[in-house]
Amino acid sequence: MVTCQQSLGKPSAVKRNRTSPGPRYQALIQLLRTAEELWNASRVFFARWDLSPSQFNLLNVLNDFPAGCTQSDLSRQLIMHRSNVTGLVDRLAERGLVTRQENATDRRAWLVVLTPPARKLLAEIYPHYHAAAEQVWGKLPAARADKLVAELTTISENATRIASTNA
Repeated sequence: MVTCQQSLGKPSAVKRNRTSPGPRYQALIQLLRTAEELWNASRVFFARWDLSPSQFNLLNVLNDFPAGCTQSDLSRQLIMHRSNVTGLVDRLAERGLVTRQENATDRRAWLVVLTPPARKLLAEIYPHYHAAAEQVWGKLPAARADKLVAELTTISENATRIASTNA
């Protein structure tokens, strides 16, 4: 019996009844694989600070908003459900990296704010993070990276449009 691993990269002799995936299908699959590899690498990278990538992302977003953000705003910024943000905030609050403060403009929502230890932690992480980001790009020129950002933005917008029409 031939396993999937053994036949990886070899076309199957079995005929399948399916439509052709189109010329850009392999690019989509590679994009998904790349995203998964980047996520896995970031888990390893942030482990030295006892953070998950999601926790870092939340701290990183809050760093741009010194007055804080509501959890709803964070969920939009992080593109995740509010209940997931609640768990992240809870764990970061237990570590003393964020606090919840009263929101003067909306008494129904709390503001999540970075603490001084979180700002110190981010200052420690950022040089390593930025260096790692440059290593990921390797020798790819900055102009090419800029073009890729524009192309990925278009793909993201298309995916959002498709999801909203199929919902």
